[in-house]
Order: sequence, then C-alpha cells, then structure tokens
Amino acid sequence: MSSDKNGHNLKKTADAIIVGGGVHGASAAYHLAKAGVDVVLFEKEYLSSGGSGRSAAGLRQHFGTEVNCRLAKYNLECFPTLQEDLGGELDLEFTQWGYLWVAYTEESMTQLRKNVALQQSLNIPSENLTPQEIKRRWPYLNVDRMIGAAFCAKDGHINPHTLTMAYGRAAEKLGARILTYTPVEKLLASNGRITGVQSAGEEWSAPRVLLTAGPWSTLLAATVGVELPVTAERHNVLVTEQIEPFNCPMTLCLDDGAYFKQVPNGSFFFGRDDPDEPKTMESGNSAKFLEGVTRSVLQRIPALKGVRVVHQWSGPYDVTPDHQAVIDWTPVEGLWVNCGWSGHGLQFGPSGGRLAKEMFFGESTFVDIRNFRLSRFEEGDLFMEPAFI
Repeated sequence: MSSDKNGHNLKKTADAIIVGGGVHGASAAYHLAKAGVDVVLFEKEYLSSGGSGRSAAGLRQHFGTEVNCRLAKYNLECFPTLQEDLGGELDLEFTQWGYLWVAYTEESMTQLRKNVALQQSLNIPSENLTPQEIKRRWPYLNVDRMIGAAFCAKDGHINPHTLTMAYGRAAEKLGARILTYTPVEKLLASNGRITGVQSAGEEWSAPRVLLTAGPWSTLLAATVGVELPVTAERHNVLVTEQIEPFNCPMTLCLDDGAYFKQVPNGSFFFGRDDPDEPKTMESGNSAKFLEGVTRSVLQRIPALKGVRVVHQWSGPYDVTPDHQAVIDWTPVEGLWVNCGWSGHGLQFGPSGGRLAKEMFFGESTFVDIRNFRLSRFEEGDLFMEPAFI
C-alpha cells in the first residue's frame, strides 16, 4: 500500500481518478469531491506547474462562438466570489480592468464587430470602440493606424497559481486526495473499459478516469489506444519590473497576436503569437521572441519605453486543429477528456470543473457542449474559434 507525503497509507482505489493538476484538473477534483465522489488527482510536479501556471491569466468573454461565450459568461459570474467560495486562504488577485481587442485592418475589425454582436445577444456587456474613444479612455495608448476595438469592462486578470492551488486545497478539505510529484506512466484498460492508472509501477483502480493533462493528455490517451488531435506549441511571456499600477486593460491585437497587460503588483506581461516557436512541451526562451514582442508592444504603449524586463518564461499550449477544446467521453468506456484549449483554457476552470461533475453523474450539461465532441475531427465537422491567440 502506498503512503502520502505525511506517511499515511493510501488505498489505491477511487470512484474517479484525475490525471493533470492544472486548473481544470483541480477544479474537477473540487466539484467531484463536493458532490461526494471519492477522487484522486495525480500531478507529475506541483499544482499549476504546466500550462496553467505559465498562462498570462487573462479573463475574457470575447469569443466568436456561442458555446465559448456562454461558458465564459458563466466563468465571469463565478470569479467575483470564487476566492471566498474556495475558503479565502489564497489571494486570487481577481481584477476587472477590462479586455481590449484592437484591430488595424478592416478584416479584423469586421470580425470583432461580429464577435461583439454575438456577445451582446447573450447579455455580455461588450462594446465596439473607435480610436478616438480608446484615446479618451486610455490616453497612454497609441492609436495611430488603429481602426477600432472591442472592449468588455467586466473582463480582467487572475493569479493562475493561486487559482489552481485554491481549487486543490478546497478539494482536499472535501476529501479528495491530491498526489503531487506523482506522474502517471500509463492508463490501464481491459476489454474496452478503463480500469485505472499506473504510477511509480503501482496500479490504481477506478471505473472513471479524467484526462486534464494538456498536451501530455495525447501521450497518455495513446496508452489505451485513444488518438487525441492535441499537439503542443511553446509560447513565451515577458515580465517587466513593477511600476505604479494604472489599471491598464489587457490589450490584444488580432492582427499580429501581440498582447500586454498590467497585473495588480504593477508588473506588465508581454506576449505574442510566434509561428516560429517550436512545437514542443519543453520550456525555453529565445532572443528573437524578446525583440519581436517588445517592438510590437512599445508601438502600442510607448509609455513603457525604458521599463526593464526582469523575467521571461514559456509554457505549452495544447492545440487542436480548430483551436477548440475536446470535452468528451472517449471510445474507451469510463475515460473522458478535457484538453486542447489552445491557449484560452485557464479562464474556463470554473466551467470545466462543473462540466466534469455533470458528465460523471450523467447529467445534462448546463451548456450544450456537443461541439467539443472528440468525433468532430473524424467527421470533418470542425468549428473554428475566431478569437484566439
């Protein structure tokens, strides 16, 4: 029999096993434990050590597909009270300084207008802004050549580490077993049905297994013959020194994929979609990224000229061909997955956990998630998310 970090014996059975300690895994553990499910979560390092903790952690309702808008709206309804709901021990740093998508081409502005129209039809308080309105609200932004933008004041920021860890701690208090630094080597199945997982050479039994391991989900699913169209892309983030906060919204350019935002401690995060970054789960940095992203960002917020960059990190996106998640039961009975969020998954932690609980109990999901089914790739029925970076 195995022992936990405190030397207590652990039974190697559960009602459900979760593989992956990012925000979706931790949220699922919390929601399942709250519903009385005996759940064990395996994480190969520490909670939030993968893509969740390396996220720029923007919160937005700006999407171009109805299902993402509905889920995002639910998330933003949860975040204002989530710190208290999860016990109040960790500061989630939830702020609502807004999310601004800017456009420099008519094609991009047309897409933003379509997105806003969809959002407004779902009672999401988004709006279209002209360059003059942008300059009036945020005089430090450079609006030269800018055609317009989409903005939602209810959007903002959260700390990805404390968010994930708060879900994990709350789950443990409800009886969940969170096993960090305990990598899963493979999934176990018999006669087309999941039976558990293998970790450190030991077999753990459960009739249900949930994969929330980001791009690592693909390798694990393959151990029981399930093919996931989820691949890794490395993305970088730059962090500046702390300066006086001035409530700068998350600002993102649909045309070149560059973004920046200020976090509550005063630092700025810079990022940029770079197609030349390697398709890998391994971390790493490049001078090319540093030069490219700083040039892009300073063109839009020249007030940051001279502010020092103090840190750079990278992490993997888990990407699908249509930049949409896979949330579905697999052909192996009892195995279900939640991965492939293509860079916008952190903010869906609240809805992801709720969906995991509803799927476990065979309930109707609170939002129709048929579009996220795994079979859509074989069917050729992809649904592209136009608002992704």
